[in-house]
Amino acid sequence: MGLMSENHPHSVLGRHDYLPAAGHDLLLPAFDLISRVVGTPALHDRLIEQAELEPGHRVIEIGCGTGNLVIKAIRAQPRADVIGSDPDPRALARAERKAKGSAGLRFEHGYAQNLPHPDGGFDRVLSALMLHHLPTDIKAAALTEALRVLRPGGRLEILDIGGDTTRANTFLSRQMLRNGHVKANLALPRLLESAGFDHTLVSSEPHPRMGHIVYYQAVRPA
Repeated sequence: MGLMSENHPHSVLGRHDYLPAAGHDLLLPAFDLISRVVGTPALHDRLIEQAELEPGHRVIEIGCGTGNLVIKAIRAQPRADVIGSDPDPRALARAERKAKGSAGLRFEHGYAQNLPHPDGGFDRVLSALMLHHLPTDIKAAALTEALRVLRPGGRLEILDIGGDTTRANTFLSRQMLRNGHVKANLALPRLLESAGFDHTLVSSEPHPRMGHIVYYQAVRPA
């Protein structure tokens, strides 16, 4: 799920140049169960609603992991053209098995900062609980790449960890927000502006297991 580059040595990431969907290859079989336990499906539902997918829309999710969000997307709008992109081949294999050949949905190996698509080809780019895994330089590159592949007026829809720690946050979630990469995610508004997006904070609220959840909608200017 986390997308890295050659600038981040294998000594940091093990034998991969990316962060596996579950954080470690051995944990991948438990990834979907963990996601359900922490409440990710309901968060995905809200992001799909926010995205307002329409017939004929071309949609790509960056860092799709095992495909949970894009499977929801194609079920919500069967007449869209949806791609799930991720650098983790094991996660993609699981995603393809779960999708069971859903028409209009396909998966591809790719990095968020280097998408194999021409300029302006998508109506929506989706990102769900992925950006906080990335170092700031890769995060910035991924946002710039999202802008590039969106058509003018197209939207980047983001669900991630961010916002402020409050008394409503649990001990576990406060500890998560002390993580360096998560803390760096608080700079998302600035990074979106630097990439060239017009952006809106749609929602910001405490989450019992993930600290604070934010939803952003970012538009490529016409």
